[in-house]
Amino acid sequence: MDDATRIRVEAAAFRRLRRHLLEDRPDVQNIDLMTLAGFCRNCLARWVQEAAAEEGIAMDKDAARADYYGMPYADWLAAHQTEADAAKQAAFKEAFAANVGKA
Repeated sequence: MDDATRIRVEAAAFRRLRRHLLEDRPDVQNIDLMTLAGFCRNCLARWVQEAAAEEGIAMDKDAARADYYGMPYADWLAAHQTEADAAKQAAFKEAFAANVGKA
């Protein structure tokens, strides 16, 4: 596979992951993703921001999140975010402590 094709394939896979997390499984909370996978939708938005910066494109956190979520982050939260119970918060803290700096 040549580099240009690989880049298109990787970009398509990223778009599919994004669509899966935003459209197919908006019920899965970011805290669950962070606990199990060590990254979440906000990490993906940050990685978009970092990639844009590498291309010389200025993008702040709010713009990156709006770009990734397809809407202002506050709107996503209002539509999809639920309160994490004590067990989820404890599991996240344990996973985070075990994986600090890996995501």
